[in-house]
Amino acid sequence: MRIIRDIREMQAASRIARAQASTIGFVPTMGALHAGHLSLVQQARKRADLIVVSIFVNPLQFGPSEDFAQYPRTLEADCEKLEGVGVDIVFAPPVEQMYPAGATTVVCVEGLSEMLDGRSRPGHFKGVSTVVAKLFHIVQPDYAIFGQKDAAQVAVLRRMVRDLNMDVELVVAPIVREADGLALSSRNAYLTTDERRQALVLHRALERVAAHAKSGEISAANLRKVALSVLAAEPAAKIDYCEIVDPETLEAVEDVSGGALVAVAASFGKTRLIDNLLLGKRD
Repeated sequence: MRIIRDIREMQAASRIARAQASTIGFVPTMGALHAGHLSLVQQARKRADLIVVSIFVNPLQFGPSEDFAQYPRTLEADCEKLEGVGVDIVFAPPVEQMYPAGATTVVCVEGLSEMLDGRSRPGHFKGVSTVVAKLFHIVQPDYAIFGQKDAAQVAVLRRMVRDLNMDVELVVAPIVREADGLALSSRNAYLTTDERRQALVLHRALERVAAHAKSGEISAANLRKVALSVLAAEPAAKIDYCEIVDPETLEAVEDVSGGALVAVAASFGKTRLIDNLLLGKRD
């Protein structure tokens, strides 16, 4: 496995791969890798010849009161995991190369970037779309793999790819969970034992919604009440949002018969977690 830190070196590697008619699968990450990230690599391996994983903690997507300085940086351990699952290239550029002095250009998907996580984390999705656009430009992937857990991010990036005519296919992989239902996240490491137990309420709320939807309930308002009633049973959960929206536009829906995204976010102690559920279209 090759570790590349220089942008020009990464661009050269991608040019060589394309000249050899190799397809490139790309998994952008911020490191602190877990089984969820490795499942994205597996999805990339099914589709592409050369697998590239980036590890870059992006300062542009952290707010002033968020955990950029404390975000776990475990490059050596991450590389061991990635080598174990057959990754070809790890791209780990320094901040000063990704954002050279005086850089002012950003990419903002207006509208979508202010919904769900973007509403409570102003500027977050501008940082995400900017860094992903730059990474796409550098790596030139045929396929880019993202996780369903970051559903709002997926919607933003799909729109960006469409609007800017980017020649890359976005692939969305299912959420990977612990045995008790907790969605895997690098931020789970911040949770105390009690907070981790409390955080299971997110999955319980989604499961309850799924059960009611399966029983025939289609009213988004009623399903949201179901989720909120479950969340209210855990007083330690500080709810950020609980919404039922169109998965592409992130706009609220009145009923879920055409399919919907049930998205929740809450803080447990100082740790903010997100989770979601996709409801399929009714026949």
